[in-house]
Amino acid sequence: MNILKAATDWAKAELFSTPFFILFGFLFVLASIGFWQLGKTEMAKAYIIPTLVAGVLLMIIGLGLFFTNKSRLANFPTDYERDASAFVELELARAEGTLKEYSTIVFIAIPLLIAACAIGIVFLSTPVWRASLITTIAMLTVILLVDGTAHARMDVYHQQLLSVEKED
Repeated sequence: MNILKAATDWAKAELFSTPFFILFGFLFVLASIGFWQLGKTEMAKAYIIPTLVAGVLLMIIGLGLFFTNKSRLANFPTDYERDASAFVELELARAEGTLKEYSTIVFIAIPLLIAACAIGIVFLSTPVWRASLITTIAMLTVILLVDGTAHARMDVYHQQLLSVEKED
C-alpha cells in the first residue's frame, strides 16, 4: 500500500470537509445580520449576539483546520522521502491521538453539552439565555456532524497506517 497516497487522500478529504465549518459560520453570521435587521420581538433580538459569536467561532475553527491541513499536505512528500518509517510512526501517533480526542470531545463532551443546554432551555426563560442555549445547540450540532465524518475518515486512515506498520 502506498501510504503517501493514503495520507495525501486523507488530507485532501479534510481540505474538502473543513470549509463546511466556514460555510456554517457564514450562515450563522448571516442569521445574526438577519435578526439584527428584521428582528422585531425581544426573542429575535436576543439571537443577534449568540449567532454572531457562533458564526465567528465556526469560521475560526474552519480556517484553522484548513490551513493546518493545507500545510500538512504540502509537507507530506518531503517528510515521507526523508524517512518513510518515521513518517508512518509520526502519522500513526497523530492519528491515534486524534481518535482519542474525538472519542472524548466529539462523542462524549459535545453530546453532554447539548443535553445540558437543552435542560437549560427548560429552566432559563429569559430571551437572551434561551437564544444563547439554542444557538449553542445548533453550533455544537454542526461541529458534531462535521467532526463525525472527519472521525470516520481518520479511522480509515489509521487502519491504513496500521496495515503499513505491520508490513514493515
